[in-house]
Amino acid sequence: MATLKKYDLAGKEVGKVQIDDALLDISAHSQSVKDYIVAIRNNARQWSANTKRRSEVNHTGRKPHPQKGQGRSRQGDLAAPHYKGGAVVWGPRPKFDVNTRINRKERKAAIRFLIAEKIKADKVHVLHKDGMKEPKTKKMAEFLDKLELRERRILMLGGPSNEATQGNLAKSLRNIPKKEFLPLSQINGYELVRSQEIVVLESALEELISILG
Repeated sequence: MATLKKYDLAGKEVGKVQIDDALLDISAHSQSVKDYIVAIRNNARQWSANTKRRSEVNHTGRKPHPQKGQGRSRQGDLAAPHYKGGAVVWGPRPKFDVNTRINRKERKAAIRFLIAEKIKADKVHVLHKDGMKEPKTKKMAEFLDKLELRERRILMLGGPSNEATQGNLAKSLRNIPKKEFLPLSQINGYELVRSQEIVVLESALEELISILG
């Protein structure tokens, strides 16, 4: 049975949470997890790069020089790629409707698997909901220092976004490098993979366990 340690904002351990091993017995094919992560990154691209082809270059249609009589190779027009200001060969083009479809079952399986792996590796911590009346970056920095997480890439997971305490915690993380805050409803595999440690608010713990189940 896995154990998650619970801490208060002072960095003091105030309890433990037991996770049934049956909830962590999750398997997912490595290729399907990779495909899911690649799809997330692909869908995040802007696809705004654009180079002009020969038909799009604004040039005169005249030939650069006579076809015959000068002993030179024949040329069609000044929009050819080897002329200055001409077209670009195999340059990037804008792509339309390139959204990569992500299978819902595969996405859920990948997220469950990645969360379970973090728990098994003892990379998940629980933050006790003891209240934060206003955003305090210094207080959050001290909490991370106590847990020796200041230099690590941290993903903090919360519950419903309308909680005042949760909003204050999210604002307190903004100016600390490599720290992200996400409601569990917006969790994705890419953020799970790139984070080294996960901090879960106590109010979101049941929702996290329900994802595993």
